[in-house]
Amino acid sequence: MSRLRSWSLVMLCASALALAACGSAVSAPTTAAPATTTAPAVVSPGAGASPEITYIPAQDRSPAGTAGKAPTVVVPPGTPPTNLERADLIVGKGPAAKAGDKVTVQYVLATYSAHKVVQSSWTGQPFSFTIGAGQVIPGWDDGVVGMKAGGRRELIIPPSLGYRDQSPGAGVASNDTLVFVIDVLKIG
Repeated sequence: MSRLRSWSLVMLCASALALAACGSAVSAPTTAAPATTTAPAVVSPGAGASPEITYIPAQDRSPAGTAGKAPTVVVPPGTPPTNLERADLIVGKGPAAKAGDKVTVQYVLATYSAHKVVQSSWTGQPFSFTIGAGQVIPGWDDGVVGMKAGGRRELIIPPSLGYRDQSPGAGVASNDTLVFVIDVLKIG
């Protein structure tokens, strides 16, 4: 089940989005400053409960960019974190997504191993999944909880909540740390 779960995001994205050109970089305006947060350093995990979710330090965040346009993803310098990190770059409106909700998202993926964007749904179609149903990697099940429609969140996902020792394809190494910027388009 773990191997199936680990591969599900890539397999669904590859077939649904036909992302043959995963190596192309995505650009967006970089003039917007990263959002700041006054929330506590640790937040409650969502479905699949990782032990701890911490906030991405402000200096390590990708630019907020503009809602409705593909974001720029920046892989932070230094050693990758060992637990899930997140930062809301744009806060959405309405009810927060929770376990059991179907969400439709756009995303961009960069990796610590490649230090560049390796995949983007912005070149194809949005992606839908049900939070907590094991349809995506655990870092998504935990990291998307609490997002609102119109929101943009950056997630830094350690290998234990990503693809572990399995490389799902080009640009993602075995035991890679993943940097996603995810836009929630719709909940429900």
